[in-house]
Amino acid sequence: MAALRVGTRGSALALTQTTTVASALAAKSGVTPEIVTISTEGDRSLESLAVLGGTGVFASALRDALLAGEVDVIVHSLKDLPTAAQPGLVIAAIPKRVDARDALCARDALTLDTLPAGARVGTGSPRRAAQLRARRPDLAVVDIRGNVDTRLGKVESGEYDAVILAAAGLDRLGRLDAVTEYLGLDGWPTAPGQGALAIEVRTGDEKLVAGLNHATSRILVEAERHTLALLEAGCSAPVGAHAIIDDGMLFLSARVYAADGTERVTSSHALYVTDTKDPAREVAARVANELLELGAGRLM
Repeated sequence: MAALRVGTRGSALALTQTTTVASALAAKSGVTPEIVTISTEGDRSLESLAVLGGTGVFASALRDALLAGEVDVIVHSLKDLPTAAQPGLVIAAIPKRVDARDALCARDALTLDTLPAGARVGTGSPRRAAQLRARRPDLAVVDIRGNVDTRLGKVESGEYDAVILAAAGLDRLGRLDAVTEYLGLDGWPTAPGQGALAIEVRTGDEKLVAGLNHATSRILVEAERHTLALLEAGCSAPVGAHAIIDDGMLFLSARVYAADGTERVTSSHALYVTDTKDPAREVAARVANELLELGAGRLM
């Protein structure tokens, strides 16, 4: 059997995530996949486009390579993947989700509550910016770009007092030492799908990676992402969502913020997983409909 070709971007986080998936595929099949870096040079120009177009720009480059037959499998951070399906491709597996929380990485072991007034906090996420402005309107929220090491370096150099990053990415890169506070999901819901990876293949090739799918994680992240899709919001919209399954019940809560943090609307619903054919879509519809009734469309 020929080795699978697994496509990835050239960033440290993308390579780490892809290597993890490749190792899992090797354990299942006994054949070590070949990791193929896509558009390494182009990533630098795409970084500037992503400022305007969202991180889906990166997903598009990988998907083009998959459709062209240059690779057989691609790996995404699910929170950065557009909710619209790509014709000819399918998300065939979502491995077990890891930590979905955001993490504050601040100088001098500061927390969100102990940062001094006027402290400069960097984030490239409209959701995180809105949450910061809602929680601490006295902080200076500043835009930041670049990879994880670049962002952490701005705190180490004193340019920023803190940055907010996904705990999952920090964990995968072995940088949890930089975390000074984990932000709880009840009060600080994160991007739909955060903490999960998506493994995408060409339609018809689902069996190549189906063994890596974690059914519970898939229901949770699909509930969150269906909410985003029903709100007709992009993956960079100021929307946070969090789903859990407890005692057979699927609980979903989502929150939409005004960009300046002055307003927000929240909806939470639950149902038994066995009560409907598609529990993720059903609970997402209830939450999204209520958010729209509460004025979410005006805030986004």
